[in-house]
Amino acid sequence: MEPGVTAARPIQSNGPVALRIPGPRLGVMTWRFALMIEPAASDDSRADFTETFTVVDPAAPALSVGELSTQRGDGIFESIGVVDGHAQEVIPHLERLAHSAELCDLPVPHRFQWQQAVARAAAECPAGESVIKLILSRGIEHGPAPTAWVTATEAADFRAARTDGIRVVTLDRGLDSGAPERAPWLLLGAKTLSYAVNMAAIREARRREADDAIFVSSDGIVLEGPTSSVILRTGDRFTTPAPGAGILHGTTQLSLFARLEELGFETAYKSIPVAELERVDAAWLVSSVRLAAPIRSIDDRPLAVDATLTDDLNAYLLSPRD
Repeated sequence: MEPGVTAARPIQSNGPVALRIPGPRLGVMTWRFALMIEPAASDDSRADFTETFTVVDPAAPALSVGELSTQRGDGIFESIGVVDGHAQEVIPHLERLAHSAELCDLPVPHRFQWQQAVARAAAECPAGESVIKLILSRGIEHGPAPTAWVTATEAADFRAARTDGIRVVTLDRGLDSGAPERAPWLLLGAKTLSYAVNMAAIREARRREADDAIFVSSDGIVLEGPTSSVILRTGDRFTTPAPGAGILHGTTQLSLFARLEELGFETAYKSIPVAELERVDAAWLVSSVRLAAPIRSIDDRPLAVDATLTDDLNAYLLSPRD
């Protein structure tokens, strides 16, 4: 049980499937749901995978001490935003999960099994914003493999970031832009559980009195945020770093480009030199749960926030999307 957390109380439902847990902040109630998955082979012909799911107490131990996801970060994950019980863009997330599995030499996830697991978790989500996480691990060292599970919980409150904007700093990732092609074993295009560097980057940004960071390559190319994609606006043209350079292709970025094109704007993928950040008219960090956070300064250089367009983009992202 986490520090500051007291006893859990079951939600009234068909069994003890979700828990309301008093959080570390006095008076704040949170809820959690957890589902273990017995991974099916990618060619399994079943239509119903219910028997491969086991609902577990989210406040109780569920993983072996030999689990490689916790020992080595050896696994992959996806975070899916949920709005009023509707899981957003499930298929793009599952496609990216499969891509990450391929890069990491993990078994290909069975799409329909994971779709049903997401639907099961989404059914436990109340009104408002929630987040579902999908985790596929290499499993237990010298034991059964792989291990898979799904969790659901309420999302953090990102309203201030969406409206007031965020301050970011650029941080050197320590690799040149050719590293992903030259060294594919670095897994720079996979969404792995090895997020210690990403979290360290956010802590460094806060030490510099910023809210978040943008990674840049050692040869001066804009990459991505530690947990987000970068979108830049110059005039009526919106650009984002090309995903082929070891950048995780963001599902939210893809969705927003479609929305921007509907609004009549031009969109493009390109290699973006760091110096170009000084010439953009506006910028956003976008992700599945925080959604579109306008950037109001980069390395202490003020940047205009287009509140009207940002509100439109976030209203779109909060609408039901398959």
